[in-house]
Amino acid sequence: MSTVLSDVGGFNTSSAVLRKVARYALVVALLAVFAVFSIAAPGFLTTANLLSILVNNFTLLAIVAIAMTFAVSAGGIDLSVGTAIDFASFAFVSLVLAGQPVALALAAGIGAGALVGILNAALISGIGISPFLATLGTLFIGRSVQQLLTNGGNPVYLPPAGVPESFRFLGRGIVGGMPVPLLIAAAVILVAFVILTRSRFGRVVLSAGIAAGVVRYSGIPLRSYIAVTYVLVSAIAAIAGLVLTSTVTVYIPSSGNAFLLNAIGATFIGTTLSRHGRPNVAGTVLGVLLLSIVANGLLLTGLNFYWQQVGTGLLIFAVLAVSFANRKAAVGV
Repeated sequence: MSTVLSDVGGFNTSSAVLRKVARYALVVALLAVFAVFSIAAPGFLTTANLLSILVNNFTLLAIVAIAMTFAVSAGGIDLSVGTAIDFASFAFVSLVLAGQPVALALAAGIGAGALVGILNAALISGIGISPFLATLGTLFIGRSVQQLLTNGGNPVYLPPAGVPESFRFLGRGIVGGMPVPLLIAAAVILVAFVILTRSRFGRVVLSAGIAAGVVRYSGIPLRSYIAVTYVLVSAIAAIAGLVLTSTVTVYIPSSGNAFLLNAIGATFIGTTLSRHGRPNVAGTVLGVLLLSIVANGLLLTGLNFYWQQVGTGLLIFAVLAVSFANRKAAVGV
C-alpha cells in the first residue's frame, strides 16, 4: 500500500513539474533556442551578433508589438500598424527633404501616424465597426494613399550629403554606450508597462478585453477609452516608423506591413506568460526576443529564407499549443 502511495505521490510530483514547465513554455522555448543556436549557429554568441539581435531584430519589432499589445488588451486587433509606420515615415522624410527642422519633422511624423489611429477610432468607436474589419479597411486605404503620393510606389530617398546629423541620431546615435534605437524601445516598453499596470486607463483597457459589457454597464465611457487606445496604438507604431526612416534614410511605401504578422505573433505568444492568457508587456517583450533570436539564428545557419518562416511558424505553434493544453488541463482539474 505504501509503495502504491509512493508511486502516486511521485506521479503527482512529476505532473506538477510538467505543469510548471508548461506554465512557462515561453521562457523554456527562449532558453532552448538560445542554447541550440549557441551550438549550431557559427558566431551566434559573439558580442557583435548579440548586439545585432537587439538593435536590428528586436528594437523596431518590440515597439510595434507593444502597440499591438494595447489593441489586443482592449479585446481587438490593429491590422493597420504598418500604415501608421509608413505615414510617419513619409511625413518625416518629406519635411526633412523640404529643409524643415528635424524636430518639426518628428512631430509631423507622430501626427501623421496618429491620423491612422483617429480614422480607426472613428470607425470602431464612432460607427461600431469591428476592429478587424475597420483596421483592415484602413490598411487598404493607407496602401492606396501611399501609391498615389509616390506616383505608384516609388521610394523617397534622402541624399547622404544633405541629411542633418540630428536626423541620423535617432537611428544610429549612441548615448552612454547604448544605441539610441534600443533606448527608445526600452522607454516605450517601460511607459507601456506603467500605463497598462499602474493607471486607471490601463485597468479599463484590460477590463474591456475581458468583459466589455461589464465595463460599459458600470458607467465608464468605454467607447472613449477604446478610441484613445487606437490613437495610442498608431502613435506608438509611428515611433517605429521614425526610427526606421532615420536608420535607412529612405521611405519605401508599404514597408511597415513587414512588421505586422510578427507583431501579432509576439503579442499572442506573450499571452502564454499570463496565468489567464491575457496580453501583457513582459510576455510581448519575451515573444519579440524569441522571434528575434530565431530569425538571427536561422540566418546564421544558412537556412533558406522560406524555411526560416516555416521554422518560426512551427515554434509559435509549439509554444501556444503547450501553453493552451496546460491551461485547459488546469481548468479541467
